[in-house]
Amino acid sequence: MKKSAPWWSAIGVAAGLAGLATGYLVSAVMNLRLTPVSAVAELVVQLAPDAAANNRDLGAADKPLLVAGIYLILLLSFALIGRLARGAWWRPVVGFGVIALIGVVATMSANGAKVTDVTPVAVGFAVMIVALSLLAERLRSLEAITDQQRFSQPYVRSRRSFLTMAAAVVGVAAVAGIAGNIRGGSRRAVEEARRNLAATDATKASPLRLAVTAPQVPADVAVGVDGVAPWMTPANDFYLIDTAFSKPMITPQEWTLRIHGMVDQEVTLTYDDLVQRELLEDWVTLNCVSNPIGGELVGNAWWSGVALAPILEEAGIQEGADAILQTSDDGWNCATPVETVMDGRNAMLALYMNGEPLPVEHGFPVRAIVPGLYGYVSATKWVVDMELTRFDAVDAFWTQRGWGELGPVKMASRIDVPRDGASVESGDVVVAGSAWHQHTGIKGVEIAVDGGAWQPTELAGEVTDDSWTQWRTSVSLDRGSHRVRVRAINKDGEVQTGAYADVLPDGATGWHEIYVDVV
Repeated sequence: MKKSAPWWSAIGVAAGLAGLATGYLVSAVMNLRLTPVSAVAELVVQLAPDAAANNRDLGAADKPLLVAGIYLILLLSFALIGRLARGAWWRPVVGFGVIALIGVVATMSANGAKVTDVTPVAVGFAVMIVALSLLAERLRSLEAITDQQRFSQPYVRSRRSFLTMAAAVVGVAAVAGIAGNIRGGSRRAVEEARRNLAATDATKASPLRLAVTAPQVPADVAVGVDGVAPWMTPANDFYLIDTAFSKPMITPQEWTLRIHGMVDQEVTLTYDDLVQRELLEDWVTLNCVSNPIGGELVGNAWWSGVALAPILEEAGIQEGADAILQTSDDGWNCATPVETVMDGRNAMLALYMNGEPLPVEHGFPVRAIVPGLYGYVSATKWVVDMELTRFDAVDAFWTQRGWGELGPVKMASRIDVPRDGASVESGDVVVAGSAWHQHTGIKGVEIAVDGGAWQPTELAGEVTDDSWTQWRTSVSLDRGSHRVRVRAINKDGEVQTGAYADVLPDGATGWHEIYVDVV
């Protein structure tokens, strides 16, 4: 084999992947929330420039792209390190060492990190060095054979030795990756705990099961128009926004909530403590502050849990405390106005969603719900800590990135039918959608066609001011292109503003409009 830079790049990639896969396996065996790669991804989000972080919260589509980008950088780095190994033994040690150091820093930056959490990084680093050393030794021997000696016994033996070792390293990477994926013990344990708590699973009794009520959607809350979002949003369709690249895996037996700070007495609650309290259930619509006009980052669900206000009253809120610094198990935090939790609205620690234990992605085992506030200042998933404090003493995750401090939900309305750009037949056209203004409620919805007068629509039935309202109407449209706008009116008589504002810093405003072609 002649000297070939691609072969050196290839053994660098093979050794790097073997180390990554081994680290992944060790993470799974140790039941750690973060793998080295996901720890780096979370650190990237934390350190992102404000301009990038302010673009929007990280949704389900953003995270794979970031992780894929990290893997691409790693593969290119591994290839470069392989080439550096051609010149001197210490170069790959330094190269892999830099990568491992980044992994250590990222791992130790995570909330609640322990020194032992860097074990996967250390093991992965060792595997990288050993694998590359073994491959480099054999590749050098193979390159040392002259062209005249090709196909001789020494060449055949060297070539076989190199290929065998390369296959072994690749095999280690594959086996470790598959084993780590199979191991995944923490996820399986949590899912088993969820099944045991499910109200529909009568075969598995659990003292931690909450006696929740199955959601009963009233018959009059839907307008009965195909294409309008369901009034009750299924958990699988409910929008997901968070910064956790690896979801916290917490069983109910492991979960605790510490309430401290500006309180008369510190309180620590277990899941069992919550189950023993009075049940609170309510229909609540949640929406993200980064939801654009007419956007879909909004959903309505039947939440079951425990009222938060009585718990804080037991702790004794001290004078001057105006914020609750909520912290998730993954380290994300937000500051919630005390007055919004204590003013009588159904702020809760939610355990169930639509009659079933919270999905892991939605905060199992416990999350916070505060009607009337955007999620970035209230709806903490996997909540484990609440500190009574003052706004001027804290910097929450999103507010320190330029988002508003208090986060009250703004009135909004949306046209679901027809879709923007749709073609419809001339004559009477059904227009329908949803409107919301949590903790205030919707009194009316109006539409305007081609800049004409506002026309009232028919509202569906209402259950609570904290849930959204569906509406519908019919308008006569002639051939051509038409613009349809919608606006809502809340129960205080306030009319939704048509002034356009972007989502930053505290939610979008403006009328949703669509264009339809009538044929």
